[in-house]
Amino acid sequence: MDKKLLSNTAATMVAKGRGILAADESSGTCETRFKTINTACTEESRRAYRGLLFTTPGAEQFISGVILYDETIRQKTDDGVLFPDYMARKGILPGIKVDSGAKNLALCPGEKVTEGLDGLRERLAAYFKLGARFAKWRAVITIGDGIPSHTCLYANAHALARYAALCQDASIVPMIEPEVLLDGGHSIERCEEVSEAALRATYAALSAHNVSFEHVILKASMVVSGKTNARQAGVDEVAERTLRVLKRTVPAAQPGVVFLSGGQSDVSATAHLNAMASMKGLPWPLTFSYSRALQNSALNAWQGQNANAGAAQRAFHHRAQMNGLASQGRWKAELEKQAA
Repeated sequence: MDKKLLSNTAATMVAKGRGILAADESSGTCETRFKTINTACTEESRRAYRGLLFTTPGAEQFISGVILYDETIRQKTDDGVLFPDYMARKGILPGIKVDSGAKNLALCPGEKVTEGLDGLRERLAAYFKLGARFAKWRAVITIGDGIPSHTCLYANAHALARYAALCQDASIVPMIEPEVLLDGGHSIERCEEVSEAALRATYAALSAHNVSFEHVILKASMVVSGKTNARQAGVDEVAERTLRVLKRTVPAAQPGVVFLSGGQSDVSATAHLNAMASMKGLPWPLTFSYSRALQNSALNAWQGQNANAGAAQRAFHHRAQMNGLASQGRWKAELEKQAA
């Protein structure tokens, strides 16, 4: 465990004005997204699309790291440079998704537990050699009638803690992601309650497994109304409730918090981040780790055509810049009119 390397990595991940691109979609998720632009989902089309994001001129001003998929960490740019090597030259940290997905939790109908601990020690050592300096593990918590159960919260917390300990042992910073899903008709009050319970369970497990809080990054859900709830909370309420939960549960020793967009629109995710980053007296920096909220406009501009790569890069650069400003509380809605 190289504590100096871990400290430097964590500090870079949440550096001022920069955030993390989540480009770790599975091939199945990529296929779903590519269908929306009538593009075949092949290994080469995935490489070409992700490559144009990674090689966007100036993106390193706003992007501190990229979460990669196992396939992607082994792929190369059009010029034949391995993606992790290209990123490192630009001052962008390569990261890697290491879980094997959420599976049905036995005897808990409607609930999931994330798997992938078997062989993880060896996989982390291999990923470190490939250039990965941080990793990600995603747990999913569903809100519904009588759920989440205590079993679900603690099964996922235990897995996150074992993963985090193995990461730190391999000198890789663990990004922990106990995602409370947006799906459903629950109220924002219920989302706040579940979010707090999930984080309490997670940090208790981290402590029990001797995980160093100084060398872990939380990828947090925002406290929002369920997607189908009639009352959709406003930006300020989302910010206030989310930060209340974080301040109650996340140790001040932690280097920073990054947020997932969780199906929010591009601009909503930016506005929510901006509102939270504008608040004073927070014990840790806040920034973004978005997937769709950074990629949507770029994907639509690309349309699977190499000729559209420049337009896609401009769209990606704009969203990265907007979220970089939001992470400092400096975003304004008028700036969206500058989109390419």
